[in-house]
Amino acid sequence: MKPDSHPTDLGFRMPAEWEPHSATWLTWPHNPETWPGQDLAKIEAVYVQIIKTLAQGEKVHLLVNRESDAFKLNKLIKSSPLNNQNIIIYSIPSNDSWIRDYGPNFLVRITDSGKREVAANLWKFDSWGGKYEWDLDDRVGSAIMDLLAIPRFEPGIVLEGGAIEVNGQGLCITTEQCLLNPNRNGGLDKAEMEIYLKRYLGVREIIWCQGNIEGDDTDGHIDNLVRFVNCDTVLCAWEDDRSDPNHACLEENLKILESFRDADGKPLNVVKLPMPGRIDTHEGRLPASYANFYIGNRAVLLPTYNHRKDAVAESLLKRFFPDRKIVGIRCEEFVWGLGAIHCVTQQQPDF
Repeated sequence: MKPDSHPTDLGFRMPAEWEPHSATWLTWPHNPETWPGQDLAKIEAVYVQIIKTLAQGEKVHLLVNRESDAFKLNKLIKSSPLNNQNIIIYSIPSNDSWIRDYGPNFLVRITDSGKREVAANLWKFDSWGGKYEWDLDDRVGSAIMDLLAIPRFEPGIVLEGGAIEVNGQGLCITTEQCLLNPNRNGGLDKAEMEIYLKRYLGVREIIWCQGNIEGDDTDGHIDNLVRFVNCDTVLCAWEDDRSDPNHACLEENLKILESFRDADGKPLNVVKLPMPGRIDTHEGRLPASYANFYIGNRAVLLPTYNHRKDAVAESLLKRFFPDRKIVGIRCEEFVWGLGAIHCVTQQQPDF
């Protein structure tokens, strides 16, 4: 790759999540401070369910911090009805488990000969504006790239994977509160940020949404708010209760998405995805959302919260992913870490 080339110049793009994966990357939970007041064994149990589900349709690459974690995982794999050949463990230290935000941002292109090639962006990571320790997390992407030995691009700015949502066909959705926040890049303006997104994600148009929901320490990650389920359809998080503090933000996003027209004048199909109601701790509300689902090769992993609206969210995903199994992953305790399933997964495209 030419040192001054951008991915878009070379034909690379960020694929949609439903496009074929060769693997999903995870970081085994190891930091009890991530889930304050929770038994880490309960969090591990959620990971086991994630691993078990995904390994049926793709490889699962697991990062561990300690030899004891690797031993525990190997024992678990041997004693469980898992697809052992699809689970690979690597010793790469991290501060936390949110690999969506600090892992590589994978890209694909089709060469002139018809071959599919994979590369990745290594964005900088500063723990959502310097909120927590991140020195190890910021090195994980580079360590993974050394293992894979595929081309890498280094944009030179901070950007988390949970802050961007693409349809793989030139459209990106994000939020102003996150990408334009001075705690990331000193306050890049919208025009400057759009140049980065277009150069490094292979997108042509960007929709800017609002990211003000209670309990969110990411300053407005889009993967808790709006998700593509096909190239022209989005699920938009929605709160019916007008007295709920989240209603105003979600109503504004609905208006923004419904008013969007692409370069050909084509609108998006916008479908409301209900919020699961309040989940509170002594420190305040948690950012529970059904939008934090993850699309695997054979299954869609849906965070559930023991709420009557769990079934509504499941029904919506079945509608848009009829060929994939919808698997509910209980996240009442998991969301105490201020994230859910999408936040702890990172897809690697097939090649």
